[in-house]
Amino acid sequence: MECVGVRFAHSPKIYDYRFGSQAPPVGSWVVVKTPRGLELAKVRTEPRLGQAVGEIVRVATPADLDQHSKLKNRAEEVYWWLKARLRREGVRAKLLGCEFTLDGNHISVQYSAEQRIDLRRWVSELNRLAGARVEFVALGPRDQTAYLGTLGACGMESCCSNWLQDFTQVSIKMARDQQLPLSPEKISGPCGRLLCCLQYEHQQYQELLAELPRKNSKACSLQGVCGKVAKLNPLAGTVDLVTEEGSTVTVHKSELRWE
Repeated sequence: MECVGVRFAHSPKIYDYRFGSQAPPVGSWVVVKTPRGLELAKVRTEPRLGQAVGEIVRVATPADLDQHSKLKNRAEEVYWWLKARLRREGVRAKLLGCEFTLDGNHISVQYSAEQRIDLRRWVSELNRLAGARVEFVALGPRDQTAYLGTLGACGMESCCSNWLQDFTQVSIKMARDQQLPLSPEKISGPCGRLLCCLQYEHQQYQELLAELPRKNSKACSLQGVCGKVAKLNPLAGTVDLVTEEGSTVTVHKSELRWE
């Protein structure tokens, strides 16, 4: 089925939606039908074959954009009202944002909390205040970062809030293989979890490490210098040998022999 990819606010994930006789241009705003109701999204891809998750109702009109702006202001009022209530009652939760659907019939409240909490006690009041059905959505550390948007250690917008489509499992072994310092401050992102970018070059590092001896093993150079492998330099293709005399010698893999 021919679709276009669209992106919603506060998420980089792209979803395929089918369209009518003519595909809306990339960069245009469209109104799409979702399980929550009508929502505004931006077209991010040219027409392509895909598995549609819904349909585009229409290209957004000036009236749609004006309605979205008004609902955004209303959502801001709900946000500050609920934030004040949480603070007043000592509820340990971080309120991230509130969003109305374009028809104004549904409002989702995104929050995060270290412990499981129940916010349903405020549903009735929120129903009256917002005039809409209320949905509470708890976000984990990584999803929270994607929702709010942050800068990464590289100085650019974090991958999870900019373009990353899915979270892939990241392990401490990836940091070890890349010879990175295992300090949490060095290998953790704004979310407090291991950097997603550790996975990007890991396969290349594994291939380079396969051509080198293991750390702490014994190796010798062609010149007869032997010692214990103290450090691996996979990008340079060298290892640092510590000899019995205590000196350190850097040897290229082409001049190295080991069992």
